Amino acid sequence: MSLREHALSLFRSAVGTVRPAPMLKRAVKLQGDACPQLVVKGRAFPVKRNLYLVGFGKAVLGMAAAAEEILGDHLIRGIVSVPLGIQESLQRAGMQEMLLKPHSRIQVIEGAKNNLPDPEALRGAGAIQELAEGLTADDLLLVLISGGGSALLPAPIPPILLEEKEKLTKMLASRGAAIQELNTVRKTLSLLKGGGLARLAYPAQVVSLILSDVIGDPLDIIASGPTAASSHSVQDCLQILAKYNLLHSLPKSVETVLSSSPTTRTAPEDYSHVCNVIIGSNTLALDEAKRQAEGLGYVALILSAAVCGDIGHVAALYCQLIRLLCLGFAGLGEGPLGNEVRGNLLQLAAELDIPGLNLAEFLQALRGLGPEKPVCILAGGETTVQLQGTGKGGRNQELALRVGLGLHRAQGAEASSPLGRCEIIFLSGGTDGQDGPTGAAGAFCSPQLVDEAFQEGLDAEAFLSNNDSYTFFSHFQRGRHLLVTGLTGTNVMDIQAVLIRPTDRS
Repeated sequence: MSLREHALSLFRSAVGTVRPAPMLKRAVKLQGDACPQLVVKGRAFPVKRNLYLVGFGKAVLGMAAAAEEILGDHLIRGIVSVPLGIQESLQRAGMQEMLLKPHSRIQVIEGAKNNLPDPEALRGAGAIQELAEGLTADDLLLVLISGGGSALLPAPIPPILLEEKEKLTKMLASRGAAIQELNTVRKTLSLLKGGGLARLAYPAQVVSLILSDVIGDPLDIIASGPTAASSHSVQDCLQILAKYNLLHSLPKSVETVLSSSPTTRTAPEDYSHVCNVIIGSNTLALDEAKRQAEGLGYVALILSAAVCGDIGHVAALYCQLIRLLCLGFAGLGEGPLGNEVRGNLLQLAAELDIPGLNLAEFLQALRGLGPEKPVCILAGGETTVQLQGTGKGGRNQELALRVGLGLHRAQGAEASSPLGRCEIIFLSGGTDGQDGPTGAAGAFCSPQLVDEAFQEGLDAEAFLSNNDSYTFFSHFQRGRHLLVTGLTGTNVMDIQAVLIRPTDRS
């Protein structure tokens, strides 16, 4: 098999392990006949005819189908809010296992076109709110949450209108507010986010099964934390609005809500009726890919499940890492050039400040690798792109092209570069099967591909300047370097794989 085929196999195995049905079945079981119990990660909840289900997010339809199969007649009623068109897309892709059966007890509401809150998503949130408010102490509410859930659960605190809340969010974004700041304001103005759904469901027992698409798996950030205590207060919201000079241009309705809320932190609310469980994450997917890579004969290492930051810096980090591996294959890893590359890597890691990354420890592990086996480096997370052009692509395709271009330049700058004596493939893909407004999940790239492009008169740098990586990759062998998986029905951020093997040991 080629490196490309190996990389594709690793990506598919990583995604496969975080598909909704396998995840649900690993985490949830129904046990006992006379006195049935719902067992979630070892914790048991008695089940009578008192079980309800709600859900919201990109992967929730498949989660709901698996949950209904497990729960059977014990499920009384359910409502899920899912992306517009997802049922048709899954049907077209032949992914029947992710669709609800005919006569299901779960109502499906599609909304949030282009991942933005809209009237249909508001209708779905209203139905979920009504179900939660009607529960009693004898009831058990199973909540299914995945990435994209925030847009699918919009419920502004009255009298705020959805349009007013969205306008405020766009004003903040246009002034440079970070995603954490945007979510803090959203949660403060929402009935259901920031623990609101759990509060409305009280005194019912609430069990949330969560598929994380956020670095570090913070419960109060994934889908804006509808069943987790918020770590922010109204005071935090006011400080953000003041920071961006918006306090004096707020809609009257927002002013009314903020002025009627306590501005100081109140005593922590009691969430003892809630059990939040992460059932799938980027880490789980990477662990499976590592097992598969070792089975294919690679020495496999996981760099991080939290790779984030500017895409240019992340690409530079991967380029330096690949250079170091190739120097190691050539027996030059401990020389002056190897020391220079290690220094570059440590500086880049300090600039990126990737959570939990101990690069010094990782580099020490690389030192122990022998030259006899191919190497696979795996990582995951979510990078950021500053859009400057009008081209077509996504962060994964752009990252792959940047790595390929960086390696091509390094190879050209060094006489008898060790890069030329290694076969290299870099893959980056979104686990949801979508990368930007394209039909691809990501792309494969190598320095040889960039060299081939230059020989054909295609300037990779020009494509990157226009954020047009999709068009670049589309030029070759009918898009063979594009990673096309179709909709996967899951979402645990992005996965990257570096595969290297020496072609010349002399």
